[in-house]
Amino acid sequence: MFYLNTKVMFGKDALQRSVPLLAGVGQRALLVTGKRSAISSGALADLEPVLTANGIKWHIFDEVSENPDLDTIMAGKERFLAGNCDFLIGIGGGSPLDAAKAISMAAANDLKRSQLYSTEEFRRAYPIVAIPTTAGTGSEVTQYSVLNDNKRNIKAGWGHELAFPTLAIIDPRYTFSCSYHVTLNTAVDALSHLLEGLYSQSREPIIYPLIHKGIALIVQHLQTALQEPQNLTAREALALASMYGGMAIAQSSTSLQHSIGYPLTTTFDVPHGLANGIVMPQIMELFWDAAGSLVEDALNSFGYTRVEFLTWLESLNLKAEMTIDEQFIQDKVPEVMASRNMANNPLAVKAKDIAAIYRSLI
Repeated sequence: MFYLNTKVMFGKDALQRSVPLLAGVGQRALLVTGKRSAISSGALADLEPVLTANGIKWHIFDEVSENPDLDTIMAGKERFLAGNCDFLIGIGGGSPLDAAKAISMAAANDLKRSQLYSTEEFRRAYPIVAIPTTAGTGSEVTQYSVLNDNKRNIKAGWGHELAFPTLAIIDPRYTFSCSYHVTLNTAVDALSHLLEGLYSQSREPIIYPLIHKGIALIVQHLQTALQEPQNLTAREALALASMYGGMAIAQSSTSLQHSIGYPLTTTFDVPHGLANGIVMPQIMELFWDAAGSLVEDALNSFGYTRVEFLTWLESLNLKAEMTIDEQFIQDKVPEVMASRNMANNPLAVKAKDIAAIYRSLI
């Protein structure tokens, strides 16, 4: 089954074309963002006059950092309620969009901090509008929110049908301001999602053509976007691939590819997409017997072989500063094994498999 409860407006001037849809979402918005991306991308400057012209009041909550913490969500809930808001607009990369979803659930269901992962408590939601300013997470078309619990030093996500954004407004021009490394890391995150759409036990063949196209778009256009940040064709290709990746995991969820990367982010502050990328060859090798034919079909669709793909991936020079030791492996392997994403793996993954991948990074 394919299910996507989000209206999508894609392309140049997507915000302006979304006005009739946006005007019907609510009357008082909480704008959820970080300190820079909404401004530097130009999204906020485009959005404010649209809201004003349509009589929509707003409050700005710009306290979302990369890998938002549960305390940030609770602060956002209080700001939402204090402003008497009735919908949210997430502007930024995956962190603000995921935070907007979590704030919606927290406010609508009066959740406590300890309940932010308790999806059984999610019975209602405030509408969410998602405006991405990066091309990687695909969060604008998923029901997932990934959060940090800094008290327990873990990063984990949840998914719920109520968390699908009501409207996704995707204008690739809002990614022009992304730095080289943000462009690279987020594109690799999108690539992870596309591959996991093939790896997952819950894979949905209906979306295979989009997965194939998404992988091709990244391989064919990433280098151009890195070298020419203002190239609209390349930015549009990456934004489209990111959306396809989000659509893929909205059906299939993620797998070990993500679970094994989370401890690298929480322990060494490795950006999420980079954490996925540095283990991508090892994950592909591990899963090849179970899902290699599906990956091969995807690569062959644009004339690539597995060897050529891995050569291209190596050319991206994905590196992170980490100090992985046996203590880290001993501590984190059980955490990875306990992740709910592990149920989606195409084969039974053992603790020794995870340890071996971590050791390959030493």
